[in-house]
Amino acid sequence: MEALDQIFNLLSEERRRYTLYFLEQQDDPAPVDEVAEQVAEWKTDGPPASIPEEKFEQIEVKLLHNDLPKASEAKYINYDSEERMVELTEAPPTFKAIISVAEIIERPDRNP
Repeated sequence: MEALDQIFNLLSEERRRYTLYFLEQQDDPAPVDEVAEQVAEWKTDGPPASIPEEKFEQIEVKLLHNDLPKASEAKYINYDSEERMVELTEAPPTFKAIISVAEIIERPDRNP
């Protein structure tokens, strides 16, 4: 089942999972820097002010050059590299259900 393989491939990297969780909460396309900020916050379990600039930049570069281009290969993600905007498209209920279950299990927004 190609669609299922594609979903699990997206979920295989923590930054991509966190990106999907964040995008699922958005009504509009999100700027990459906002996505990177949220991913960095969840990865470090701290508020944005406590995230070292170097860590934020590292996450943003990996999103820009690895994770978002790979995610955009899936038909459920639109990534405009020129505008640096990303969004989920109308995804089938199966995709949304799997993302929701993964987020519930992982709980990236938990307090340390």
